[in-house]
Amino acid sequence: MAASGAKRDKHFPLFAHDNLLRRLFSSPRKYCPYVKQDQIVADLGCGPGYYALALAESVGAKGRVYAVDSDEKAIRTVERKAAKRGYHNIEAHASSAANLSFIEDESVDFVLADGLLCSMAPQDHQSAVNEIKRILKPNGKAFLMAAKGSMSYVDKAEWEEILEGFKVERRNYESFLEDRWALVSKKHQ
Repeated sequence: MAASGAKRDKHFPLFAHDNLLRRLFSSPRKYCPYVKQDQIVADLGCGPGYYALALAESVGAKGRVYAVDSDEKAIRTVERKAAKRGYHNIEAHASSAANLSFIEDESVDFVLADGLLCSMAPQDHQSAVNEIKRILKPNGKAFLMAAKGSMSYVDKAEWEEILEGFKVERRNYESFLEDRWALVSKKHQ
């Protein structure tokens, strides 16, 4: 249980994650160019599977997608959608991204964290970042995205601190309307 006054994960209505309006502005295949057949992917904060299902199609039957969200209803929705489409390569988990103990060290080719940290309880951010680093393969990539503004749990200073822990491949620089994002990999010691 969260300590008194501690912030909690934000969960949005499932229809907000997968609807016609969203599809007009952001394709579910948006992140598919980052993955190849037979790869292992982790979609952290997957919601009802908006991106996870497209990623599962991209990695194929021999690939795997870990669909992870702290909202049990979202995970049940992912499982229903995957079953309906005949996808057997999605492993769905109702869990915080701060504890990915079901994913082996350095086993993931691509981590998607689109909106994860800005919706996750701030006290869990560092643990989630550490888990992303732990599960990423040495040559793996992660796409991190965090909304800005009063609805986000990530401010500019924390965002920059998070990025310092990775090798930044590409990123955007603060514009008024665009959310923060970066394509990162592990720093090699």
